[in-house]
Amino acid sequence: MERALRALANERRLAILEWLKDPRAHFPPQVDGDLVKDGVCGGFIAEKLGVSQPTASEHLKVLTLAGLIVGKRIKQWTFYKRDEKAIRAVKQAIARSI
Repeated sequence: MERALRALANERRLAILEWLKDPRAHFPPQVDGDLVKDGVCGGFIAEKLGVSQPTASEHLKVLTLAGLIVGKRIKQWTFYKRDEKAIRAVKQAIARSI
């Protein structure tokens, strides 16, 4: 829970989670991987954030370690999508503690 709260304490990571809610509305079609089924390529996320690939990778790593997103390798790329079950659990834990 603490790791998830720390991950959520950054507006760029919150933006990533928001964009991944509806990837088709926020990202262009991909050559490899379906935006919804497989997730969004880390390169697209870096571009949308306006940051370097290593900076985006660090944000994605924090979200992954917090259990809020999952990565999937396709060829040389990693694609990310939300872990809705984990996000619901974090929301419920926050609601219980208020």
